[in-house]
Amino acid sequence: MTEGAITEDGGEKLVGVVVVSHSGEVAESVARLATALAGGGTAPVRAAGGTPDGGFGTSEELIREAAYAVDQGAGVAILVDLGSAVLTVKALLAEEDELPEGSRLVDAPLVEGAVAAVVTASTGADVDTVAGAAAEAYDYRKV
Repeated sequence: MTEGAITEDGGEKLVGVVVVSHSGEVAESVARLATALAGGGTAPVRAAGGTPDGGFGTSEELIREAAYAVDQGAGVAILVDLGSAVLTVKALLAEEDELPEGSRLVDAPLVEGAVAAVVTASTGADVDTVAGAAAEAYDYRKV
């Protein structure tokens, strides 16, 4: 596992995780669940759900704010729920200055992927390792 970058004061910069959903309540709940299951974790996690007025949908503004809030310089793993959330993040990534450097759209199931991402990010892993751990959640079997 590759370690994350080191801050100027010798602390470790961790990959941030953003949970994007069409519902603010879903995004908040998944972010809280992932943090709790990571043992309180140390990786920064933010939800970006719904629209700024509390409606259903996705918001470039909320995604951008969440990504910058969790950015420590080690990358940002962005997990999404459905179609237009994917398109919104892809559009933001296409514009080089819309999201922090090292931001990645992660192809993973939202809940299981967020848990894996937060747990892995909390260990100091780099953004590629965090994205890989989240993507492996597609293989989690329940029966």
